Amino acid sequence: MSRFDAVDALLASAQGSAFTAAVARVEHKGRLLFERAYGSTRDDALGKPVFVDTRFDLASLTKLFIATVLLGDVGRGLVSLDGALERDITPRMLLAHTSGMNSGADYRLLLDRNIERFVEHEPLVAAPGERVLYSDLGFIFIGMLLERLHRRSLAQLADECFGRPTLGFRPRQSERAAIPATEHDEWRGRVQGVVHDEKAYLMGGVAGHAGLFGTAADVAALTGVYLALCHPERRERSGRHIALPREIVWAAVSEQAYDPVLRRGLGWALKTNDENSCGRAFSMESFGHTGFVGTCVWADPSRDLQGVLLTNAVYFGRRDVRDLRAAFYDACVEAVER
Repeated sequence: MSRFDAVDALLASAQGSAFTAAVARVEHKGRLLFERAYGSTRDDALGKPVFVDTRFDLASLTKLFIATVLLGDVGRGLVSLDGALERDITPRMLLAHTSGMNSGADYRLLLDRNIERFVEHEPLVAAPGERVLYSDLGFIFIGMLLERLHRRSLAQLADECFGRPTLGFRPRQSERAAIPATEHDEWRGRVQGVVHDEKAYLMGGVAGHAGLFGTAADVAALTGVYLALCHPERRERSGRHIALPREIVWAAVSEQAYDPVLRRGLGWALKTNDENSCGRAFSMESFGHTGFVGTCVWADPSRDLQGVLLTNAVYFGRRDVRDLRAAFYDACVEAVER
């Protein structure tokens, strides 16, 4: 018997009802303990097997990568976390979702609009710094800020910063059939290999809030940067190359804004209660994020543990998969502590 049998059984039983495709990856103290693929890219004759290196639409996990690019610029002194941008909004506010920018916009209202101009001029719905309001528009603005600062596209910046061949925006046409399909909508039909998020789609597939495709290992590598800097004794063997000062990492995974449902760090969400998708067993120090299509990552620095679960849960409709995610993370803790 493997100590991860419960994790495996949970995901195997969910395949075909909660998702058609999934990859789970668990790392403890920087070591890979469990990695497994489930299902196929579609629930029809066009489906292809899923492997541990299958790329998924990462959805809002994109925000973690884009936040890291910006935090790297903060660490190099190119940007001030508390320097005022437009409308007295600061980078700290954008990263902590306290900018006052609206959460999003109905894509049908944006079909004939310049989305960047819309983001810049859409009225704020709260005063900057007043409260947490999770905002796709805020991260679109971060993407715009980075492109202007570096005079390069966000896609180029992601390639340069992370240097992972399986991570990137806009998969090639030849790669799309191997990527798990997401939702069927009246606008585009079955979405596969192109970004599910409508706003990112209208921006050509490259945006600060969504659009990256990658593997479970790509997500774990990013999370590992933050965990390694929380555990300096293993920093040298982490194999990570993203340069972030330790004080920036601590700020990113520490409370920057309180919310009774989900506290906010810089880019990262922080465990706030046992109803969060990281489950009951992960400690209150835990940080993570979810993606609308069914992706998630959570890390518990007190255990030096992280779990990545990539799925295409929206294939079967826009249902809440919090219980599945929480059960996965509870099972991961049980496996590690057996």
